[in-house]
Amino acid sequence: MLTTWWCGRIDRIDRQSITIVSTAIALTVFITDLLTRTPAAPYALSLVFSGAVVIASIIPLGAARSQADFTMDDMKAPRAMFDRLPSWGKRASWAHQNSFEAFGLHAPAALLALIAVLQIGELQGLAIPAALVQPMLRLIYLPAYVANVPPLRGLCWAGALLCTGILYIEGVRALLVA
Repeated sequence: MLTTWWCGRIDRIDRQSITIVSTAIALTVFITDLLTRTPAAPYALSLVFSGAVVIASIIPLGAARSQADFTMDDMKAPRAMFDRLPSWGKRASWAHQNSFEAFGLHAPAALLALIAVLQIGELQGLAIPAALVQPMLRLIYLPAYVANVPPLRGLCWAGALLCTGILYIEGVRALLVA
């Protein structure tokens, strides 16, 4: 009986593993295809993914407002309800505001790199990794901020800012050399 149960369990695990691995492979192929279609693709995707992070920052803020019994009357003075938010909700609000600030810095850098690629050709150095890592770091930053994990939050913030700086440097360098 135990052998039958164990074999059935292994069979189910193998099917799940195959499904997960095949999905990961398909996703990797899809992303690789997107990234290699044109030299400008990584920078355009960086811009899109960075915007998606700003939108994702609304989710914990909405959850916090829900926990603070948000009503339509709060629309008269939405910032007044800040005092009713739980501590993690206040951090969610700050993370949301910080997402706009980070996007405001990163979007011009991604556009500069995109323009440089369209004018000159592929950028050298760390431009592509910086373009793709920045949104990932910003996405990790959100739960690290909300969960109050300062070391991770600080590393993600600094790393994402560094990635944005690299894009500026590589974009300007390419346009000046041309």
